[in-house]
Amino acid sequence: MRAELVLLGKRVDMAPRIHRRILVVLIYACFAVLMATFWTVDHWRTTGVYMIFATFFVNRFFLGGYYFGGLVKPFNGKAPRRSDAPPPFVLLTLRMWKPEPQENEFRNDERELEQRGRAHYLAYQVLTVALALVWLISDWKMKTPRLLEWLPVSADVLLYGFVLSACIVAITLPQAILLWTEPDMEE
Repeated sequence: MRAELVLLGKRVDMAPRIHRRILVVLIYACFAVLMATFWTVDHWRTTGVYMIFATFFVNRFFLGGYYFGGLVKPFNGKAPRRSDAPPPFVLLTLRMWKPEPQENEFRNDERELEQRGRAHYLAYQVLTVALALVWLISDWKMKTPRLLEWLPVSADVLLYGFVLSACIVAITLPQAILLWTEPDMEE
């Protein structure tokens, strides 16, 4: 796990656990605000896709895990692909370009592999509950449609909201668990 995050050229110290926990809470709070905002715009008809793109963006630049970048090392342990061409001027201006990484920046040791496995195990337990809720709502809708008539939204929109939330959690939760549970890093 990396101990600092670079945002527009400024370094943010992420060694203390409290900083990482604040980041995780801010990320999920921003997702909740974004989902509520997009709900008011068009009931996620078009903007639901933007939520998934925002999730990939957050993974790439803040969380890491599935991508090289962010705080968590890539789960696959492979070096990022680099081209021989110089970086674009925009990335140099924003100070977002980094030179080739060292081997220890992307290779996971045994302890990190065990932590990654534990985080995925915990994340999939949460996702199992989310999928059970999706199944339950779809079952009620299919067998007894009148059961969900009291809701202010249609069952289809409710299902879509649960599925969208489950996708966001599936993409971000293992990294969030790692950031939340890792103790303070030593100097």
